[in-house]
Amino acid sequence: MSAPPSPVPHASPPAPLSTAELLRYSRQLTLPEVGLVGQEKLRATRVLVVGTGGLGSPVALYLAAAGVGTLGLVDFDRVDASNLHRQVLHGTASIGEAKTESARARLADLNPHVRVVPHAEALTSANALAIVGQYDLVVDGSDNFPTRYLLSDACVLLGKPNVYGSVQRFEGQAAIFCTATGPCYRCLFREPPPPGLVPSCAEAGVFGVMPGLIGMIQATEAIKFMLGLGETLDGRLLLVDALRMGMRSIAVRRDPECPACGTRTITALIDYEAFCGAPYAGAAPLTGPSGASAELTPMEARDRLARGGALLLDVREPHEHAIAHIDGAMLIPMRDVPGALERIPRDCDVIVHCHHGQRSRSVMAYLRTQGYTRVANLDGGIARWSTDVDPRVPSY
Repeated sequence: MSAPPSPVPHASPPAPLSTAELLRYSRQLTLPEVGLVGQEKLRATRVLVVGTGGLGSPVALYLAAAGVGTLGLVDFDRVDASNLHRQVLHGTASIGEAKTESARARLADLNPHVRVVPHAEALTSANALAIVGQYDLVVDGSDNFPTRYLLSDACVLLGKPNVYGSVQRFEGQAAIFCTATGPCYRCLFREPPPPGLVPSCAEAGVFGVMPGLIGMIQATEAIKFMLGLGETLDGRLLLVDALRMGMRSIAVRRDPECPACGTRTITALIDYEAFCGAPYAGAAPLTGPSGASAELTPMEARDRLARGGALLLDVREPHEHAIAHIDGAMLIPMRDVPGALERIPRDCDVIVHCHHGQRSRSVMAYLRTQGYTRVANLDGGIARWSTDVDPRVPSY
């Protein structure tokens, strides 16, 4: 059993609670483990929540309700109708609004004593250290590998605890990384996975309550860590299976060979978008009379299709096609492509698309191993097509 966590240090003594705060937090103050001292610590703590989506929604709501003094929110996205089945921080009236602004309004209504600081921008190697450096504790509510690695590396470099969570379909994980003695995210997952190997939540789907469950665990662990209470997930990875309603944890130790927190060979941040989403490197360059490149923007794909003699291949699932599709596309789900090659012509340009471009990139690579030379990927998938070419195509 691990030792109780060390509470987050504070540079100055916490300010006394007001009468309104004493009343608001009375049920929590009654707990001997919290009391006035603990509540004042929460008020003096600055927490950064990266992502205000499925995970960040319950995290931000419960940290604000608990009385964390300053909540920083990082998100560059806007509220979409497809978010609302799991991103409970936002509502129908907020569709189209910046998520940080929607979140700030909701949190101000929930607890006006909390200072909310919106960072309406993507976390990048250029701004991560400056943003993370303003806070005592970080909660990772991101939904992609580039941000997870970037955030973990930033937390190691700055010495900031990182409360991690992730979900997919009916399963989730949670842990605390980057403490003084514990592991970081890279100790568990040394390098990002190859492009297309792990589908995103948008591609694989997610059970709506799953982010709520994992996010509440993250909020619980964050509060425990801030107050130095109990046994946290520092050094343990919690695995949650909602279909079996089972939980188990596995020990995760700091890896002395970890390039981030072990050997400390990582001394600066880089952006991982290219690494996590790079085109298949082993495939031969495209040839053919069309001169099509391996990656086409939606505008380029539109122009190529307009000239005729090209096939748009949709490799999403049938239920996705029912939600949104591009007129004229041939639907062959990714798993069925190997058995349907006779349906895919070799004498014309083939433009493969999916939701965001990961699955289609893998299919493009596979087709090229099967002798297709005039095949390209629609960069950004139908989601980017909806934004750049035809807004009538629903975004999901």
